[in-house]
Amino acid sequence: MNEQFFHLPEEKQQAIINASLEVFATHEYKKASTDDIAAKAGISKGLLFYYFHNKKSLYLFLYDYTKKIVTDQVVDTHFDEITDFFELLSYSAEKKAALLSRNPYIMDFVMRCFYPEKEEVSDSLNSTNQEYIDNSIFCYFKNVDFTKFRDDTDPEKILRMLLWMTDGYISEKRRQGKPFVLEEIMQDFGEWSDMFRKMAYKEEFL
Repeated sequence: MNEQFFHLPEEKQQAIINASLEVFATHEYKKASTDDIAAKAGISKGLLFYYFHNKKSLYLFLYDYTKKIVTDQVVDTHFDEITDFFELLSYSAEKKAALLSRNPYIMDFVMRCFYPEKEEVSDSLNSTNQEYIDNSIFCYFKNVDFTKFRDDTDPEKILRMLLWMTDGYISEKRRQGKPFVLEEIMQDFGEWSDMFRKMAYKEEFL
């Protein structure tokens, strides 16, 4: 992307971001129209491509933008004070859910990013998503007390199983053509976490 984008007034930057999020959130990547984005942002298509050289560049910029928003929402002062693995997962999930419920376009865009179809951006997203998850394991859990876990239990595997279960929920909804209901997945995620906690923690920590 062109660094000149960041020299624009904050209001104009946000107009372009919001327009892009709306269009990419409501359409598959290949059907998302840059003409629509430019029109909603109140700029010409040529100017849009001046700031973002192509559609893929704009999409990947939005991916990084939404990751930062979600991370900034979750990693606050209280976050660093939490030392329990499952409490941290619950806190993170609640903070993310609060953000996504207030910003439906962000929620839909994030869902499309983490569950991309076979499109031009799919390979880039799948690779970046895995890197993001791997880095999060070390960043998010740096203050966690892992001595609570049984000696024969791997916390990283617990985390990955929870992610796989969430993936399965989303994939099933997409196959059935049903809407993604945030409240449902939050309730299920809480139940899954409780189940794994009982299996993974030493008796004195239950």
